[in-house]
Amino acid sequence: MGSEPLPNTSMSATIDFESDGVQHGFLQLPYSSDRSAWGSVMIPICQIKNGHGPTALLTGGNHGDEYEGPTSLLKLANCLDVNKVQGRVIIVPMMNQPAFEAGSRTSPIDAGNMNRAFPGHPYGTLTERIADYFSRVLVPMCDYALDIHSGGKTLDIIPFAAAHRLHNKTQEQACMTGALLFGAPYTVLMVEIDPTQLYDTAVENQGKIFVTTELRGGGTTTPATMAIADRGVQNFLKYTGIIAGDPELPQVTQLLDMQDECCYHVSHDQGVLELKVALGAQVRQGDLIARIHNHKRTGAPACQYYAAMDGIVLGRRHTPLTEIGDTIVVLASVLGDATD
Repeated sequence: MGSEPLPNTSMSATIDFESDGVQHGFLQLPYSSDRSAWGSVMIPICQIKNGHGPTALLTGGNHGDEYEGPTSLLKLANCLDVNKVQGRVIIVPMMNQPAFEAGSRTSPIDAGNMNRAFPGHPYGTLTERIADYFSRVLVPMCDYALDIHSGGKTLDIIPFAAAHRLHNKTQEQACMTGALLFGAPYTVLMVEIDPTQLYDTAVENQGKIFVTTELRGGGTTTPATMAIADRGVQNFLKYTGIIAGDPELPQVTQLLDMQDECCYHVSHDQGVLELKVALGAQVRQGDLIARIHNHKRTGAPACQYYAAMDGIVLGRRHTPLTEIGDTIVVLASVLGDATD
């Protein structure tokens, strides 16, 4: 029997969060549309629970054009042995199910960006109602949360796991340890352009241990990124103590630091982007990193962009056609290597 809707929310779950065993069901949100007057958005959810212990909330598809998370978590939901679990694992492979089915970053229903909709609102847009249910129901249940991202169609990013700078340094250190033990090639102490309405912030504000990732991009997956995601999910569950064993780590994980917004290099011009530095390359402050060429006419000089700091190319715009305001290059400082 599923859980009852909370007061002031129309979303409910078809699984019982207190029951042991393996359950596959849905988060159900009524949605009346031209196609279905009494329809619902159905978001797949899986719970694997065995006795008492911590709870891990694993999510993907926060943006609908990022595929490592949904793919890895759909696989996990089919293969995680309940007898090897001590505690509870809640798996939501596609948080923004409408966006995922459309292959778009945002929802085709309300143009909602799930990762800019938190803490949500029970009477808001459809995306805000989903965010509200996570904020008031799922996140309070968990002790640990892992949200798997990649760059989607417009970005390409070196594969990393990340934690954020937090006022609570004990919590920050626990998040950073979880990010390191995820076992990606890079681990980042991350600064966001605007963290205000992120899922990350909503989870961290409730005092939970939170890890996020960026696993390349371009709107696809590769065997290498899927291997990182699959291993990382297992490593994260080992970190929580929900499954036994030591995390399987690469020989070296490079530690990176994003100290402030200077890491983000934003376009002030419109045109065709020409990157002058490769993903993962080392650059020095003042190095030429990009040109933007005017595509409206010939004969116009290219606009030059230079590195604002020393660092490594953490991410880049994947789509060459660029508008004013697009982030074209992201840099991060190199802190060193962490060996297992």
